[in-house]
Amino acid sequence: MSIEAVKTYFRSFGREQDVQEFPVSSATVELAAQALSTEPARIAKTLSFQDGEGCLLVVTAGDTKIDNQKFKAYFGFKAKMLTPEQALAMTGHAVGGVCPFALPEGVRVVLDESMRRFSTVFPACGSSNSAIELTCEELERYSGGVWADVCKPRE
Repeated sequence: MSIEAVKTYFRSFGREQDVQEFPVSSATVELAAQALSTEPARIAKTLSFQDGEGCLLVVTAGDTKIDNQKFKAYFGFKAKMLTPEQALAMTGHAVGGVCPFALPEGVRVVLDESMRRFSTVFPACGSSNSAIELTCEELERYSGGVWADVCKPRE
């Protein structure tokens, strides 16, 4: 199971016990915010995109969406989300639990600047009922991601 891979990953940092599992779904921004009793913007949602033959993950604040012009300017190609089947095959995580941890070799992770306004954010941990609270610095360290500005506020 994907959450077990994420827990094993965090064990190497002494953080396995910080992975939270909920008795309810946290598969969407709104459900995750309810499960965590926090504002939706602090949910670090992970979106999966086609990147040539591989995949690219963009982690962004829960109250944003991809800005297609910024995305294309930064990456040099048009944003095309993976299907749920592709996301599972390429990341090892099912939609609703896709996260930037315990990924196969070669999966790129980009962290959107929209999260930097918060002291901590809550990314999923490989299942549709899990999360971990991390500072942006910790998110960068544990995900290996690079920071970019590729999103815009939801309208």
